[in-house]
Amino acid sequence: MIGIVPRSFGVHDGTFHADDVTACALLLYFELIDRDKINRTRSYARLDTCEFVCDVGGVYDPIKKRFDHHQSSYDGSLSSAGMICQYLFDEKIINEGLFEYLKERFIHGVDEVDNGIRFPPHGHADFSAVVASFIPISYDATNEELDKAFFEAVDFVFVFLQKMIKKFDYLENCKEMVSQVMHVMKECLIFDKKMPWLEPFFALGGEEHPAEFVIMPSGSHWKLRGVPPSYEKRMEVRKPLPESWAGKINDDLKKESKIDGAIFCHKGRFISVWKTKEDALKALKHVLGEK
Repeated sequence: MIGIVPRSFGVHDGTFHADDVTACALLLYFELIDRDKINRTRSYARLDTCEFVCDVGGVYDPIKKRFDHHQSSYDGSLSSAGMICQYLFDEKIINEGLFEYLKERFIHGVDEVDNGIRFPPHGHADFSAVVASFIPISYDATNEELDKAFFEAVDFVFVFLQKMIKKFDYLENCKEMVSQVMHVMKECLIFDKKMPWLEPFFALGGEEHPAEFVIMPSGSHWKLRGVPPSYEKRMEVRKPLPESWAGKINDDLKKESKIDGAIFCHKGRFISVWKTKEDALKALKHVLGEK
């Protein structure tokens, strides 16, 4: 009798979806399975030899490393993707921050689409639709063609995960710098280097912070940007730039603002660009009504 093969993975054969592809990619990324031990089958005899089994088998039991969600005994909202993500967190393979980041950025969407809880709006190709595009077009594709397509989809999701986690690590590194500025500046947050400030700002309690503007480098210039009321309302601002600046560029904005380094103000009045940091500070004083 063949026992369980360490670092092996079982998943159903035939067509595939974003959930089983993502579950496989997650386990590969965190080095819990080997690529050459991935088995696409519905044979219970073969599945019984796999250390991890996802999206097939009719069992959800993280202790036994079985992650199916199709059986009537499971009434949760996760697909195999969410189940594996939860397993990685429960086993302390990923921390809470990364767990929440992955869920919010795409795992939750994969779960909802796979379980029919949510459907993408017309004209919108979501992550699940992109993964589904790897499925062979012909309905009579051979098992070999389907297997090849499955691994191509896994490779795509694996690279996507790499980029997502690299971005998460970068955001985490930026949090400390954003936190320091939040503690010493009130009306305007001033950063001397370009960085993603919006997500860290609200993750650190930005909704309760009084800042109305941000100044930071923008290419070879500097920008004065309004702060949104919340991350969910990030297309809005707490205080818009002057109406007279809206849509003006170069000489027209210089004339209106009386600042020689004026370059551009968006018609939406949420962002403006200036030649130097000093010019951006002058623009801030103007907006705040300071002399």
